[in-house]
Amino acid sequence: MTHDRLGKGLGALLGDYLEPELQPGEVRKLRIASISPNPMQPRRNFPQPELEELASSIRENGLLQPLVVRV
Repeated sequence: MTHDRLGKGLGALLGDYLEPELQPGEVRKLRIASISPNPMQPRRNFPQPELEELASSIRENGLLQPLVVRV
């Protein structure tokens, strides 16, 4: 077993392209399709009436808090 990637930097392990790190408070737009749920999230079932109420509130008032995702 050879360790030819060790000592060559992160690019040797992950490839040439790395997403630039966000600075605190920086905002980035993402495609909704690129967001996937955390498999460790215990909340999986959402009652339809509450979900419809939330959707209605967002339509009327917008989002009161931005979504936070890990990229």
